[in-house]
Parts: sequence; structure tokens; C-alpha cells
Amino acid sequence: MTKELARRIAVTIGALLLFRLGAHVLLPGLRPGDWLTGSPLVAGAITRLSIVALHLVPYLSAAIIVQLIAMVWGRLSSLERSGERGRRRIARYTLILTLVIASFQAYGIASTLTTIPNVVPVPDDWFVLSATASMVGGVFLLVWLSELITRHGIGNGLALVLSVSILVHVPGDVAGILELLRSGQISGNLALTHAVFWIVLVALVVFVEGARRNVRVEFAERKVGERTLPARSAVLPIKINSAGYLVPTTVAPWFLFLPLAFLTYIFGADALWIAAAYKQLQLGSLGHVIIGSVAVFVLAFIYTSYVVDPEHTAESLAKQGGAIPGVAPGEATADYLDRVVSLTTVVGAVYLTALQLIPEIFEPYGIGLPYSMVINGGAVLIVVCTILDLLNQVRDLSLTNPGGERR
Repeated sequence: MTKELARRIAVTIGALLLFRLGAHVLLPGLRPGDWLTGSPLVAGAITRLSIVALHLVPYLSAAIIVQLIAMVWGRLSSLERSGERGRRRIARYTLILTLVIASFQAYGIASTLTTIPNVVPVPDDWFVLSATASMVGGVFLLVWLSELITRHGIGNGLALVLSVSILVHVPGDVAGILELLRSGQISGNLALTHAVFWIVLVALVVFVEGARRNVRVEFAERKVGERTLPARSAVLPIKINSAGYLVPTTVAPWFLFLPLAFLTYIFGADALWIAAAYKQLQLGSLGHVIIGSVAVFVLAFIYTSYVVDPEHTAESLAKQGGAIPGVAPGEATADYLDRVVSLTTVVGAVYLTALQLIPEIFEPYGIGLPYSMVINGGAVLIVVCTILDLLNQVRDLSLTNPGGERR
């Protein structure tokens, strides 16, 4: 292990320890004994109200909204691709939107706490202000820690913080399942079936995330400055899952509930057909399964078309003297890449939809175990991808000299 790698690992561990420490610091104005007279459900919820209670949700929401705007507004999209200066402006817009979303969510939580008996000793405006400021500050603390890990740690700090927040629930879930086994409330075959299922799922995620559709590219001999680059062959790798997980699965529920929220505002929540529609769109219901699956599938295509732009790729290849054998440069290359990406995305979209359906299948049919709400197919995807990226980062840092040159 090189000194540089050891330093980066130390920075990463320190940042993650700060994150976990913040998760145990209660909001100002709350004391552990104040809610002991309440129900266990209320007590359990309140004990999770730390200064980082909002986690990275406002930041991720802001980033997704900015990306969606960039997909339909060419000026913002071009700004994102204009270089480091443009990316800094995008990051600034994202942080401003994060502040707005976090403030709104934090104020809502703080205001609600003042209405629950035996929770806040002095439920006044000062508590609401201090709790709101603490939660908003917690969000920006996590954003800063994520950026610290990305710049000075082992990289990909956002995914690493998300993965740690998921993994901390695993020991408690395992302990709960073992207790149910000991008391005879579930069978050993059910627990074994779940264990095999998650092992197979992890293997599938590793396989799909590592899979690539390689398009062969030939580069002609060309002169760059005083250097002459010889003709060479290369491949253009296209991921099976180019859309990732967060954008399709985060935006998909908007297709379910935003129209209902709009109709509720117009017709009122007392309308019988509104109540029936909400019932038919609950987790595990047929309506939720069908609409949610179609939304994730379609969004995977839409977001992939934004991430992998065939026209931009074809233009870049032409500028660098590259061509796909048997395909004319320019529009023909863009059309060929569009077909390849579309066919590849079909597999990726089915894969994402299947991961999103795991909790929907487990719960309604009585084959679920008492996992925490964060343990699902998406959590497996996030953790596995983070670990794979972590291994690549560590390997690259191990093969890099202090001057930045590979050995």
C-alpha cells in the first residue's frame, strides 16, 4: 500500500465516522427522556431525528431536478457539457435548490414535532428555527463530506455515504430475522430461501453492471501538433445499465402521485373516487405494479438517451478521425449507435424494473421478512456498484506514483 493510498483511505474513514457521529446527535431541544411516555413507534421515530435526519435526500432531489431540466432545456444541457466552469455553475444551481428543498422539509418536520405531546419540552418558534437550521446544516455537512471523499479520499463520496447508510441497517435486520427463527415465528426454509435469493441477486448485479456492448472503432493515422498518431483499433463500451438507478426510480412515483395530488387539490380529498385511486396505487397493488413498472422502463430509455447521446458521440469520433467499420461517418454512425444503445437499453430497463419490483412482490404475497425500508433491490444495486467502483479506485491508486503517473 502506497502512502498516497493510505492517506486517502484515512480521509475516507474519518469522513464516514463524522457522518455516523452526526447520525447520533439529536436535534437541539430534544432530550431522550421526553418521549419515553409515548408509544414505542413514536419513540423509535423520534430517536432517529438527528442533525443529519434528512440525509442526502434534498441534494439528490435537487440534482435529479436539475438533470431533468437539462434534458428539456438545451441551454442548461450545453452548460453542463461546456467544461469545468459550466459544471461549477451547475453545481451552484444544485446547491441553491438543495437549500430550498432542505429548508422546506426541515421546517415541516420541526413544525410537526411541536404538535406531538411529550416530545419537545418547549415547543416554541425558537425550537422550530433551531431544529430547521440544524437539519439543513446536516444536509450540507453530508454534501461537504461526500465532496471531501471524492476529492481527497478514495472517490465517489456520494455513493459511499449512501452505501454506508444502507449497510448500517443490515446487522439489525439479521438480528431480527435470527430472533424470529429462534422464536419459531418463521421457518428456516424461508430464511434460507431469502439468503439464496440475495446472493443470486448480488451476483446478477455484479454481472450486469460489468457487462458492456463493445462497438469496434478504427482510428486513422493523424497528426496532432508535431506528433503523428498511428492508426489504431479501439472499442466504444456501452453499459447495459447506462441509466443508473436513482433517476428512473425516483421520478417514477411522480407519474403515480403528482396527477392524484393535482386532482385532490381540485376535487378535494373527500371524493370517493380519489380515495379509491389512492387505494389502488398503494405499494403492492396491481395498479402500482403496472404503472410503476412502465414508468421505470420508459424513464430508463429517456435518461439513457440523455446520458449516451449518439449524435454527440458520432461527432466526437469524426473529430478524432474514428469510424465504425462498415458504417459511414456522421449521421449514419449516429443512427447505428442509436440502434445499438436502444437494443442494449431494453435489457437494462428490464433489469431496473425487476429490481424495483422486489419489495412489491415480497410483501403482498407474504414471503417477506422484516427488512428495514432501505433494504431492497435498489439498495443492493447502490452498494454493489459502490464496492465495484471502490475496488477500481483502490487498484488505480495502488498503480499510481505520487506524481500522478501510472507504474
